[in-house]
Amino acid sequence: MREVKAFIREKRANEVMQALRAEGFKSLTVSEAEGTGRYTKKEDSPSLRFPLAHSKMSKLEIVCKKEDVKSIIQVIHEHGGNGEKGEGLIYVSEVLEIYKVRTGELSKEDI
Repeated sequence: MREVKAFIREKRANEVMQALRAEGFKSLTVSEAEGTGRYTKKEDSPSLRFPLAHSKMSKLEIVCKKEDVKSIIQVIHEHGGNGEKGEGLIYVSEVLEIYKVRTGELSKEDI
């Protein structure tokens, strides 16, 4: 199992989520994020909550089968940007175990 975590511009999040759903990837988490980086647009402004943060982003998290990672990355790449600097990053991590909240048992289900 793998986790794909993508930080993308807020304005692209809905398009990326729709494209992922169309490809069959329906279970994901999306949240608001703020960050810093090497690239800052002139119109980006500091956050009121985090004075050092200047980029408002959306964070998408998807746990998937190892063989689905490349497809998910391709969808995010195609729909998450338009070739400008500072459009975000994608991380892939290994998921060792998944536990059910209700029972505390190790899940044996495939995602």
